Amino acid sequence: MILEVAMLQVKFGMTEEFEGNFRQASNIISTMKGYIDHELQKCIEDSNKYILLVKWETLEDHTIGFRESKEYLEWKSLLHHFYDPFPTVEHFERIV
Repeated sequence: MILEVAMLQVKFGMTEEFEGNFRQASNIISTMKGYIDHELQKCIEDSNKYILLVKWETLEDHTIGFRESKEYLEWKSLLHHFYDPFPTVEHFERIV
């Protein structure tokens, strides 16, 4: 299992719209091959900051299967205009 982690900084005044669009985007990602689960959490100290955690069966399920899919284009159109700066995405594997 691979954990995708992205810190999302949403532009000021756009959090409500972002959260609504993210609910739509959740329906997209949850249908992808290798998808296990995801969660979006909002920062307590900074109301414009979120963390996205997505569990994938393999790294390639995310980096190739999802990111090179037509579904990703829809995900991108729903969400990418909210971020400033654009998030860095990293992948982790469980040790213990």
